[in-house]
Amino acid sequence: MTGKRILIGSPVRESPEILKEYADSLMNLDREGIKTEFLFIDDNVNRESVEVLHKLTKLLPGTIMAGDGKSPGNMSDFKHKWDIDSISRVSEYRNRILEIARDGDYDGLFFVDSDLLLHPKTLIHLIEQDKDIISEIYWTRWAPSGPLYPQVWMYDNYTQYEPCGAVVLRPDQIRKKTEDFHRMLKKPGVYKVGGLGGCMLISKKVLKSDISFRRIYNLSFAGEDRHFCVRAAVKGFEMYVDTAFPAYHIYRVSDIPGCMVYKQQCLYKAHFDMSS
Repeated sequence: MTGKRILIGSPVRESPEILKEYADSLMNLDREGIKTEFLFIDDNVNRESVEVLHKLTKLLPGTIMAGDGKSPGNMSDFKHKWDIDSISRVSEYRNRILEIARDGDYDGLFFVDSDLLLHPKTLIHLIEQDKDIISEIYWTRWAPSGPLYPQVWMYDNYTQYEPCGAVVLRPDQIRKKTEDFHRMLKKPGVYKVGGLGGCMLISKKVLKSDISFRRIYNLSFAGEDRHFCVRAAVKGFEMYVDTAFPAYHIYRVSDIPGCMVYKQQCLYKAHFDMSS
C-alpha cells in the first residue's frame, strides 16, 4: 500500500453547516503511507459554502474545479428531490473526476459524498481489501420516522434481497429476505453486492476501463450511481461493501446533532475552523 496515489474527491453542493462537518471528517482521515490528492467540483450556490470549501482545500491541500453554476434542484428536510437535469449534471461532474484520475495515472479514486462523515481508518482499510470497487457502508432514514436502510443493494434499482428466479415471493418472504440482508450488513465484514454509492473506492484496474456514470438510455433508474454499477457489472468488475467502519450520513439538517457523537466515537482529533 505504501506509495499508492489516491485521488479523493466529489462534486460538492451542500449547506455550510453540513460542509463544515464534512471538512472535519476529511481532515481526520488517516492517510499515512498514501500519496493523496483532493479534487472537488464546486457546485455550491451558497456563498458561505463556497468559502468553507475553499478554506478546506487550503488546509488539506486540494484543488477546486468550478461547476456550471446552475440553480439547485429542489430539496427539503424530508428528502432529496432529484430531477433529470440535476442527475445529468452530477453524472457529468463524476465523469470529469474519473477522467482526471485516469489521465493522472492514479492507483485509485475515492469518491466521498459531501454529506458523509468517515471513520479515520476508512481509506487505509478499503485499500487493504484490494477489490475492484468497494464502498464503506452507511445507513439512512429516507423518511424522518422510517427505518434505517443501507446505501447498497443486491439487484436492479434498490432491491435488497435475493430473488428466486421466476418464483414470485410473497410480501412476508421479501421482508424476511431483506431483514436477513440488513442483519448480515450489521456484522463487520466484506460482502459482495450488486450496487453501491456515496463512499466508493475505485481501483486502478477499473480506472483503466472506459467505465462512466453516463446514463444508459434504456434504463429508467434514477441516480448516476445505478448506471455506473450496471456498467461495472457488465464489464466484469465486482462490487463489495465493507461494514467494519460505518460512515455517518448527514441526510438532512436534523442529522447534524448526531455528528458530535460519531466524531467522539471515532476519536476525531483535528477540527475545522474557518477563522484559523
